[in-house]
Amino acid sequence: MTRNTLLILAGMLVIFTGCARQSPGDKRPNILFCIADDQSFPHAGAYGCDWVNTPSFDRIAQQGILFNRAFTPNAKCAPSRSCIVTGRNSWQLEAAANHWCYFPPKFKTYAECLIESGYFVGHTQKGWGPGIVKTADGESRELLGPAFNEYKTDPPTGHISNNDYAANFEAFLDAKPEGEPFCFWYGSIEPHRRYEYRSGVSKAGKKLSDVDQVPPYWPDCDTVRNDMLDYALEVEYFDSHIGRMLRMLEERDLLENTLVIVTSDHGMPFPGVKGMPNMIANRVPLAMMWPGGIHQAGRIFDGFVSFTDFAPTFLELAGISIEESGMQPMEGQSLVALLKGKAGSPGRDFMVFGKERTDVGRPDDVGYPARGIADRDFVYIMNIHPERWPAGNPETGYLDTDGSPTKSFILNDRRLHGESWFWQQNFGKKPAEELYELKGDPWLLDNLADNPDFQDVKVKLKQQLLEELKAEGDPRMFGKGGEFDKYPYAGEKHRDFYNRMMKGEQLEAGWVNPTDFEKEAIITK
Repeated sequence: MTRNTLLILAGMLVIFTGCARQSPGDKRPNILFCIADDQSFPHAGAYGCDWVNTPSFDRIAQQGILFNRAFTPNAKCAPSRSCIVTGRNSWQLEAAANHWCYFPPKFKTYAECLIESGYFVGHTQKGWGPGIVKTADGESRELLGPAFNEYKTDPPTGHISNNDYAANFEAFLDAKPEGEPFCFWYGSIEPHRRYEYRSGVSKAGKKLSDVDQVPPYWPDCDTVRNDMLDYALEVEYFDSHIGRMLRMLEERDLLENTLVIVTSDHGMPFPGVKGMPNMIANRVPLAMMWPGGIHQAGRIFDGFVSFTDFAPTFLELAGISIEESGMQPMEGQSLVALLKGKAGSPGRDFMVFGKERTDVGRPDDVGYPARGIADRDFVYIMNIHPERWPAGNPETGYLDTDGSPTKSFILNDRRLHGESWFWQQNFGKKPAEELYELKGDPWLLDNLADNPDFQDVKVKLKQQLLEELKAEGDPRMFGKGGEFDKYPYAGEKHRDFYNRMMKGEQLEAGWVNPTDFEKEAIITK
């Protein structure tokens, strides 16, 4: 792909008006946004995790800011990324609240606005998705600029992408016109499943004893520990490309004026985490470095920050007014004052999160609507349809939880021994309300919603949650929540999965194992 071709492609993406171009050679900062696919907090060395080695993330934290309470509003790929690119919570994004959706044409992204303002914009591998993006006229639309995916490499395992992420970033830098600031999205597909089983041990030299603690809602056994180490290897691979990118920026004298952000779209692809509205899935690692712009490097920020904060931050750095940008009003708040250490820096005392349809596998493709709120002490969760299965129906393979050795172990444990606490924690139905006290219960195991000693806390958090959602225009708060279930599922192959399977069609889902499907429906009390 030639430089001229790339510039033409970038120009074709200018589909909105409203952002004024800056003069050539301006000193607005560059932006390198690095996002892992399914990495949990706190799996990075900077957080004290010893069994996942992340020297690049750790460097960015040491030379920038480490965030302890960063959250995505929705813990699944497409809706989480929708929040990043628009600055809005998922329940404010119509169809984009769902996974595998048709992204609504009305929502403009920060990347499209940066292109209009004179930024050179691009991405590699996974941008927004999965789903389908078109303009209002049905034309193809790229939400994050042209893709740079030409260069390939030999990955360390069979399930890691052969995309040479760093080499493609270098190609992007080579194509950048002199004097233009850039914004690049490095979208790894690691540590998304699948994994090469025992690769953490056989390829990375790890030991099962390296894992300091298996979350108590999974069995502590060799199968699960191997699965966790295989995940760790893929996180480390994602991190290794960031290191190469940082060296490229240094060699080109670009690092000083580049804001580097490293995060993940949501928690790890294990039972009870990815796709579940429980705060553990919504909390993500986050570090930012900007040598020429961040005040007092090495800071740790304990306030709550949201994925909705990225878009307004990028626009402010580019000198773009949100009101004149052509973007929909944002729920997020710019972090520029925080980065620069100014008095009155933004921050939250709590975080609201939620879920709609994150995968099929229930009758009529309905989702699992839930909303929650977390502060420093408690987590309150409201399951709006507790009669539905959170991870999808058992007879259709619990399609809201990716297939894995850990998932198979828990499902087989129930089949062999009947009642299973691990199965109930990860796949069983949930009560209408959940309340957890984080002090002493960080894994959210002891539901206090019916405990008389905590009723005042529950009422207070519930009221706060409902007030926030009403102020944000959440359709669920106005009797219109059914709209989310009516938005069509964009994955044609798996649409109406449950109903078709119950009629006898032989269907497969590529993201779960064949043994995940229960032979009979599970009846609960």
